[in-house]
Formats: sequence, structure tokens, C-alpha cells
Amino acid sequence: MSSIIQLLPDHVANQIAAGEVVQRPASVVKELLENAVDAKATDIKLIIKDAGKSLVQVIDNGVGMTVTDARLCFARHATSKIRQAEDLFSLGTKGFRGEALASIAAIAHMEMKTKQDQDELGTHIVIEGSKFVSQEVAVLPKGTSFAVKNLFFNIPARRNFLKSDTVEFRHVMDEFQRVALAHPNIHFSFYHNGSEMYNLPAAGYRQRIVGIMSGKTNEKLVPVNEDTEIINVQGFVCKPEFAKKNRGEQFFFVNDRFIKSSFLHHAVMSAYDGLLKDGSQPSYFLYLQVPPNTIDINIHPTKTEIKFDDEQALYAILRASIKHSLGQFNVAPVLDFDRDSNLDTPYHYKDVEAEVPTIQVDGTFNPFTDDKTNQHYSKAGSGSSGYSSGSSFSSSSSSSGSSSSGSYSGYSKRVEPTASWESLYVGLDVENPESIESSPFTFENEEVTSSLFNDEDVEQATQKTYQIHKKYIVSPIKSGMIIVDQQRAHQRILYEQFLLNMTVNQASSQQLLFPLDLFYSASEMELIEELKPSLATTGFVFDESKTDHVVISGIPVNITESEVSQVIEQLLSDLQDGIPGNSYSQNDTIAKSMAKSLAVKTGSYLTEKEQDNIVNGLFACKDPNISPFQKPTFITMRVEDIDKKFAL
Repeated sequence: MSSIIQLLPDHVANQIAAGEVVQRPASVVKELLENAVDAKATDIKLIIKDAGKSLVQVIDNGVGMTVTDARLCFARHATSKIRQAEDLFSLGTKGFRGEALASIAAIAHMEMKTKQDQDELGTHIVIEGSKFVSQEVAVLPKGTSFAVKNLFFNIPARRNFLKSDTVEFRHVMDEFQRVALAHPNIHFSFYHNGSEMYNLPAAGYRQRIVGIMSGKTNEKLVPVNEDTEIINVQGFVCKPEFAKKNRGEQFFFVNDRFIKSSFLHHAVMSAYDGLLKDGSQPSYFLYLQVPPNTIDINIHPTKTEIKFDDEQALYAILRASIKHSLGQFNVAPVLDFDRDSNLDTPYHYKDVEAEVPTIQVDGTFNPFTDDKTNQHYSKAGSGSSGYSSGSSFSSSSSSSGSSSSGSYSGYSKRVEPTASWESLYVGLDVENPESIESSPFTFENEEVTSSLFNDEDVEQATQKTYQIHKKYIVSPIKSGMIIVDQQRAHQRILYEQFLLNMTVNQASSQQLLFPLDLFYSASEMELIEELKPSLATTGFVFDESKTDHVVISGIPVNITESEVSQVIEQLLSDLQDGIPGNSYSQNDTIAKSMAKSLAVKTGSYLTEKEQDNIVNGLFACKDPNISPFQKPTFITMRVEDIDKKFAL
């Protein structure tokens, strides 16, 4: 029997490896940017077209490659990062497997230009699907340029499974942000379809974070700095009042490498315990430096997972350092909420003894004397003028021409005599009260109500609905009763209202006296720009848009001004997987998101009128049985079912 095991050709093996390494254009961006960083570049430029489907180009001014290295770098497991297995435990570079360039070249048209500083000429190589098309000598600047065109040209199934340009562009931007945040000492620039998205000069951590996120991020950041024997923690966390619904601004960097760790994320969340609202996520940018021999990076092809030697110690240090920073910068609330800092004793009064104030009293003063023509208020003291710790109150009589004891100093005020209280009753016959005439009282706009029926014919209205545990509404019906989930029912009502406004009616809008300025990151601004036409049909009015914020001058009538930021933030969170292609699906997604944000929540108290409005509004809907998220809105209990509960 002949043998059946065969050694796969290199181009087939490369395509298989590309399935793990290259999943989408963002994977190519990540690998090429990390190679540029490893090449000790100080200026890196990223150029993409059609969200990376047509072109991904990375240009750097790094060390470059020789002619031999330029040809060998496309071979499998060819790398300049490690020499032996022990080097895996002391990695100082991003890549080390030597699979990225070989995998990318197997599924795309690739062009490389490279030159070292000491060489006069560089090397220009063209590869199509792992096949070398040409290799020429060219006049090039120092550094390396990789251009990847027509990604997945020989694997049409993979190309068809790519998402829309909006989704793929957001993934590319995420990878660019991660590399740029990890290396603030490198100048990064990013161009998409000829438009400049980012131009980030070399700066510190804070400046790089502000440059990538938005200008308003600076006021949200709280610095974190902790240096121990096993870990060095630096970076920033955001104040609790700026927490978001999504986890888009959460970054861990271990030895300048972006990672994802649910364990470390839990440590951050425990530091915020008691400071966040339910469902809110804090933003953080944390840079951890640990000894390379205490971590294992060789876990996943994307190298975003890391194994630590002592996770419990890292958890405790990270949690304590964040909690300390939040308390140090007065972010965490103090215990004494009513303390007034103005009442604190200054330090320079600490050793000063208190003086007993001297008080001078006029013993002859009588407030009930009839003659009050001359009254003086004065302040007296031991000094010759001004104010002192003592005071006196003095009265003088014009008939006697004498004044009481006391000294006058400072100022005095003359009080004019006023009429006595008896003058209020002059002209009234007190002995005969009936003689006092009183005019009848009249009221303007007195409301006159009338009824078509006699009062005895009108039944006394009774309460029809009841709220149970601030969650369910119970309403009696002819056959028994219905129990309505108030949150799901309100979601159904709002969902159909928004959908009707967006598809049939033009929603009314209320103009704001002062327009709202809402700041977002670059990727979020891309989503908002695509959502503007649909949001306008719901009642939003946008004045202008800048690179990092939008100006809203009008909002829907059923939204308050304080809810605008929450609604848009929830909408962006729900659209993280991309905006639907057709308009109906897009409107449906927006209506669901806004209904979820604005619906009355479980635990909210409702008045009787509000309960009636929800019950009546639910059964006026086209599909009252389920919520927009396919969950039942009410259940029915018949009288027979209740009778069975009481049956013996």
C-alpha cells in the first residue's frame, strides 16, 4: 500500500497559516505597523484605501534590509527577532514567529521597497500569491515600504465574508490606535482614501491619548503611578462621571504590547466599586512594565493574550494603585458630605489663644419708654476709632438732655419715630363690631362647571391599574387580569413611535436655547456621520460637525436635553458591529436602540395615569405581544386559573 502522507507545498502551507494570522485588513495593518516599530523607526505612515481592501501601505524610516534579507523575509519562520527558544522568555520586540509576511504575501499582491542608510541603492520586490514576480535595484530613501493590494484576491470566499467598509475601517482604526498609544515617542500619520485621519507627533502618554481620543479627554484623565519590585504601573484612568456604556476606551499595555485580559479588567472594575452607575464602563489607559521572563506571549497568533506568573499579586497592586489615585485626586467621595471647608481653622491660628470679648451694657435703657425720638446705635471699643471686640448700645433723651453711660465710636444711625400700633384701628367702632362693614370677596375668572348628568348617575371612578414591586402593572379585564412588564411594554410603544416617524411621518423637533456640544473619538464620529440622515428623521437637528465633536440644536420632543448624550452613546454601543446596509434595517436598529435607552426602567415608580398610558399605549401597538427584542410584554391570568389555585 502506497503512503498517503505528503508534505504540503510552501504556497499551500502559507495560505493555511494566513487563515490564522490574517483575518481582515486590520490584521495586515497590525503586522506591518509592529514590524515598523521593531525596525526602530521614528516616523511611520499608514495609507489605506477602501478600508484596506484595495491597499494597505506602511512606510517607515527604520533600519531597512539588505538584498538578502529582503528576499528571505518572505520565507516561513524567517525572523530577525529571536535566535533560539530561550529568547522567547526575554522578548523585547513585537513579532517573533516569522509568519506574518509569508502569510500576507500568500493571499495578496505585495510590493516592498527597502534600503539601509549605508547603502547607495535599495531593493524593490513584487510578489503575487507567494510567487516572486520581480526583484530590482532602485533609488529609495532610508527605511522600508510595504504595499499590500487586493487582499484575498485568490481566496474569494474569504473576501466575500469581509464586512462593509465602515466596519473594516473601524477595525483598522482600532489597530492603529493600539500601536500609536503604545509608542508615543514615534510620529504616526494615518491616511484613508486621500484624507488625513491622524497626524500624531512624538509626545508623552497624556498628549498621545488626547491626540487620539479628543480634545476633551484631558480633563477626564486621572494619573496612575505605582512602582514595585514585580510591576511598574503607569497611565491614566478616567473619572467616574465620564464612564461610558461601551468598552471602547479600555487599553492594557504590557511591555508596550496591547493585550486583552478579563482578569486585569476585573481588578480595575473592583477599584471603581461604588463609583459607577449600573452598566457603565470606565475608560483607562494603563501601561504595565513587568520582567520579560515572568510572562508568556506565545499563546495566540494575534499575541493579545498573555500568561502571568503571579496574577494574584498583579491584581492586588493594580487595584490598589487605581483606588489610591481616585482618592488622591478627590474623585472618590469623602465620608463627611456636609463638612464646610470654610469653617476649618487656618494653620497659623493653631497656637493663638482666644480672647474673651468685652461687652458694654447700658443698664438705664428702657425699650418701653414713650419718648423714642432720639435713638442711637453705636459700636464702642477700647481703641480710638474703628471696630473692636466690644460693643455698646446707648440711648439719649431729648427731655433730660443727658445721655446714658457709654462711649460713641465708629458710626451712629438716627431712627425716625413711627406711629404706634393703635393708629391701625382709628375710626373703628370697637365696642360695636357689627357696625364694621365688610365688602364681599370677588374672584376673577371663576370657573363654572356643569354636567350633562346628575351627580347620582355618575359612578365613582375606581383605580383600574396597580403597580407591583415597581416592575409589573396589573390591570383587570373581563376574563381575569393581565400583568404587564412596564419596561418591555414601554420599549414596544417607543419602538413603534420612532419607526413610524422615520418611515412615514416627519418627526417634530424642539429647538434648544443653547446648542449641545458632544465630543467623540474619530471612529465614533465616522458612525455619527453615517447616522445623521436617519437621526434627522427622528427629530435631531445637527448644526455642524468638527473632527472631534458635533453640535446639536434640536432634539425629539419625547427626549429631554439630559438624555441626548445617553441616547447617542447607547446607539453607538449597539452599532459596534456595523451599520446595516439597507435603510429599513438601519432605521430598525436605531429605533430599537432609542427605545431601549428611553424606556421606563424596572424599579421606577409610576403614577396611576402613567400606568394607564402604558397599558393603553401597549394595546394600541401593531404587535403588543412581544417587545422589540422578542420578549413577552404581558401575561394573562383567567379567573378559572385563579380559582384552581384555591381549589382543595
